[in-house]
Amino acid sequence: MSLDPQSLLYSADRLRQAGRWAEAEQTYLQVLARWPHLTDTWYNLGRLQRQMGKFNAALACYQQALDRGVSQPEEVHLNRGVIYSDGLHQYAQAEQELNAALHLNPDYVPALFNLANLNEDFGRSDAALALYQRLLAIDPRHYEALARYAGMRLADGSDDPLIAKLRHALASDDATASDKASLGFALGKMLDACGAYDEAFAAYTAANRHSRTLSPSNSVLYDRSAHERFVDELIATFSKAAPIGASAVAPRPVFICGMFRSGSTLTEQILAAHSQVTPGGELAFLPTLVARQLAPFPHSMNTLGEQQLAELARRYREGLAQLFPGAATVTDKRPDNFLYIGLIKQLFPDAQIVHTTRNALDNCLSIYFLHLDHRMGYALDLEDIAHYYAQYRRLMAHWRTLYGNDILDFEYDTFVREPGDSTRRLLEFCGLEWQDACLSFQQAKTTVRTASMWQVRQQVYRQSSGRWQHYSRHLEPLSAYLRERHLLP
Repeated sequence: MSLDPQSLLYSADRLRQAGRWAEAEQTYLQVLARWPHLTDTWYNLGRLQRQMGKFNAALACYQQALDRGVSQPEEVHLNRGVIYSDGLHQYAQAEQELNAALHLNPDYVPALFNLANLNEDFGRSDAALALYQRLLAIDPRHYEALARYAGMRLADGSDDPLIAKLRHALASDDATASDKASLGFALGKMLDACGAYDEAFAAYTAANRHSRTLSPSNSVLYDRSAHERFVDELIATFSKAAPIGASAVAPRPVFICGMFRSGSTLTEQILAAHSQVTPGGELAFLPTLVARQLAPFPHSMNTLGEQQLAELARRYREGLAQLFPGAATVTDKRPDNFLYIGLIKQLFPDAQIVHTTRNALDNCLSIYFLHLDHRMGYALDLEDIAHYYAQYRRLMAHWRTLYGNDILDFEYDTFVREPGDSTRRLLEFCGLEWQDACLSFQQAKTTVRTASMWQVRQQVYRQSSGRWQHYSRHLEPLSAYLRERHLLP
């Protein structure tokens, strides 16, 4: 009986949709072994392997699709660019792929948008702005590009035409909730910059409301009681310090964590200016590990043996080595890894934790003013932010009782006042010799993949210190909540 490629491909698609990715991959490979001319199948296999984290295999499949004359090759180059950028951190290759897509189709909007984003990451503001302008000339209703463009601009005043353009876009019938969230955060930023604080706060509040509607069935995203129970369980599970240990295995991870918007990007950039440090950015390894191999976390830690911990630590280091070949020290600056300090110390007993902090009101306000993933439900409401902040402080107090000598509080506001002393203390904690380059970190040619990218490229972003005072009237409930819990003077 002869094989039927269509029935096999249908089966592969069903397996993929069911989450049975390994079986789907094998079925695609079975088809291509006999019918290698099926360019769309090479493309679909590449997409699947990208989802599976098999980035090099996916690149090879996409190349097969290109070599065999796939239709719309610009889309394949775009996908290859995303793999190089997000999966492999090979940004020069990502840029080459995006330019290849635009060579084939100069008006290909997705490639223009991604290339503009990449230029933002590298601090090439003029190039990024030009690309957004080029994109908007092709598609004036690409509201995400408009929001990104506006987010890079400083308002000339409350009558800046770009502010009016943002307001007009927000009122458009075709703007989705996602569009309105992005546009609203951009509008708030421009109004804040020109001192229209009440209008800015109203724009940010509306933006958070639109972001909330993106959750499934508009459900409540942050459950205060559930989060308190989670923190309780973390404290109970990790009630004793992990055994003291040391490891000379490279690459050595340095973990930078704390609340979002507390200075983690700034801290990483200071360290990244050192010749012995490679910036890893917000690595997903620990959150992915917790969500998959260690679910339900932290209950699973009660049955995890030393051999399993050693294997997880080995895989983490192998992942770093693959992403950053030859690196001696790599920073992992995922802010919410503060939840997993107990796990980190189980995996790496000699791990150093740089805990970034700043003024509580500035920190909470900055979270509210930032377009974070809507799944971070606490960030969409000031009272939820206050509750989350209080739980974070409670958990950090526990980690300090266990690992106080291995946790450095790196204070944003102190750094602004005394950058030299703060930098010296940071380098000494990380076991790094002094290098003057760390004081001029903003000149480094590293990527900054974060919403605070333009701030860290300035000399020192002093405007963020004390920013809450412009919004003190709007923050009265937040201030009262934190004072009741002795988290404010």
